Amino acid sequence: MDSALEPPPAPSTRGRRARGFSGDDRERAILATAERLLGERPLAEISVDQLAKGAGISRPTFYFYFTSKDQVLLALFDRVIAEARANRGDALLRLAEGEEQGWRDAISPFCATFSAHRAIASAAWAAQYTSATVKDLWSQVMEQFVAEVTAAIESERSRGSAPEGIPARDLATSLNWMVERALFSTFSGQKPTVPEERLLETLVKIFMGAIYQRTDS
Repeated sequence: MDSALEPPPAPSTRGRRARGFSGDDRERAILATAERLLGERPLAEISVDQLAKGAGISRPTFYFYFTSKDQVLLALFDRVIAEARANRGDALLRLAEGEEQGWRDAISPFCATFSAHRAIASAAWAAQYTSATVKDLWSQVMEQFVAEVTAAIESERSRGSAPEGIPARDLATSLNWMVERALFSTFSGQKPTVPEERLLETLVKIFMGAIYQRTDS
């Protein structure tokens, strides 16, 4: 779950700006409106007109910043992933200081950030099945997570803390998709699900068992 996703590039400076309302303000207003509306209804039921009206701009101005609703969702999802990565910091590089705490520190920011932005996370999960662009971004995110966890598992095995067994990448791939589904089911309200108050500890115990073959940590 190192190279973090870079935030989307700043919008172009071409065009005239309304005094006291910068381009960045408009972009933030669009994103804030989108997150609010996603908390009320699916992306398919949100129109560009609603996004523009909520942001206090015209429909043509909306297209100055985003080409579609999917692009707004991509920008929101980028920011959620970037926030989680920033909060995670170098946790995966500190496993030698304490394996269980290290994995907890690596997983916790994703639980917390996706919980705080569950409407965005749920919309992105759902959109990957209908939007090739969202699916591609989600695949890139998962590939990065798999590469990072693979490297962490290999490092733990090299220092003798974790036993050899399932190929590191296969194990990392399985664990990451397990986390993806667990987060989605919990924060989207899908049933059955792991209660939110037990989600983090459940995931940490699974990681400890799968990577270190420990069940008593």
